[in-house]
Amino acid sequence: MPKLLAVLMSLALLLGIPAPVSAATVHTVTFVNQSGQTLWVGATVNADSSVNLSGLPTLASGQSATVTIPEGAWPYHWRGKFFGRQGCAGQSGSTFKCAVGDCGPWADRCSTGEQPTSLAEFNFDQNDGLAPWYNVSYVNAFSVPITIRANDAQGSPPECETMGCPENLLPYCPQVNKRVGTNGVTPYCLNLDRDHRTPYSDALSSRCPKAYAWSKQDAEQGNQTVRQCRNCSGFTVTFHAV
Repeated sequence: MPKLLAVLMSLALLLGIPAPVSAATVHTVTFVNQSGQTLWVGATVNADSSVNLSGLPTLASGQSATVTIPEGAWPYHWRGKFFGRQGCAGQSGSTFKCAVGDCGPWADRCSTGEQPTSLAEFNFDQNDGLAPWYNVSYVNAFSVPITIRANDAQGSPPECETMGCPENLLPYCPQVNKRVGTNGVTPYCLNLDRDHRTPYSDALSSRCPKAYAWSKQDAEQGNQTVRQCRNCSGFTVTFHAV
């Protein structure tokens, strides 16, 4: 059997199939809703991630729920983002629609890319010894404050630091960036130029330096936009009040 296993592993390498990482941690993400409103958790994945999440929770204010990241099977990584959809109504699968963060007609999953909203972004990769990587992004828009905290973390700062901030940044949104959702009442702040520093990014990053406010902020000297946590059981994503 050991000889056969060696042959199979050699064949897998020739075919470009990485060996499974059976001893690696499969992480969880816990969502905590402190926003003062009901949120429908949405998730979308990067192009190189094969598993779209379903069965995502709807959280009344004060509720929490946990999902397991599907990184323990092929392709042994999950790269994507989570967000809180706001002002949703309608029948799941047909008329369901959200005022902010809309991503298709399903209450428990996304079938399209998300409309601009605050994001909690992750790179879970069992073949990357530095992973998981994580960050809060307001690059497309700010809708609710988000923080990401590593659970059961074993690492010295800046590794495993809490990212994002609990502060409501809507009062600092430049007038030109102010928007309301499709329901006409849910406010958010839209970034009109995600690839350059602007009054939008300056206003947000000055009050929340541990979140992306424009796409190339991680290239700025001394930036605090992204972290990794090699030893943790998962993360807690908290949606704070606006």
